[in-house]
Amino acid sequence: MQLIKKLQEYRFEHKLSLQKLAKILKVSYVTIGRWERNESSPGKIQTYQIKKFLKQTDK
Repeated sequence: MQLIKKLQEYRFEHKLSLQKLAKILKVSYVTIGRWERNESSPGKIQTYQIKKFLKQTDK
């Protein structure tokens, strides 16, 4: 999923831990790890939150 790759790139570029990003997105760090390893994918609400977060950080 390209959205998760963008999120992962953002996390690495800004040196965010899974825990910090999870707190921002209001999910568990385990969930983000599963997304990054392609073991699961975000639901509709999480997808919206990720898009909103990435859009805010592009400014």
